[in-house]
Amino acid sequence: MKDQNKEERIKVIISNRKARFEYEILDKYEAGMVLVGTEVKSVRNGKISLQESYATINKKGEVVLEGCTIQHYTHGNINNHEPTRPRVLLLHKKEIFKIRQKILEKGLTFIPLRVYFKGNKLKIELGIARGKKLFDKRETIKYRDISRVNREE
Repeated sequence: MKDQNKEERIKVIISNRKARFEYEILDKYEAGMVLVGTEVKSVRNGKISLQESYATINKKGEVVLEGCTIQHYTHGNINNHEPTRPRVLLLHKKEIFKIRQKILEKGLTFIPLRVYFKGNKLKIELGIARGKKLFDKRETIKYRDISRVNREE
């Protein structure tokens, strides 16, 4: 009983709030990330940025996270990691196949939404998204303002 609660504990490290404003999220996936030792320590310290990052599927059939920056670990040595290297994400083959089919549709992209620890495992939530038009963004701002006014009352 105790072990189940430990496994399900989620600690969010970073959330890509701008992605939710810029894109309409159609589908979500949870993936693991292949990291080296100093990268995990930097992520635990919150030294990660998802701005301008996106995921692609390479020729080998692997999902790769591009543009994600994980800063150098401050107490690392010369074996520190490269901050902007592409990182392989861990998904099942069936999920990768579904994602590839959806991404091939015009106007859809694959973006990271948040990075979190689920128990001891580092996970990333990815979303298949369609870019919003200007009027959609205005609607989002309008609903946000209305809900803010309603909470104050």
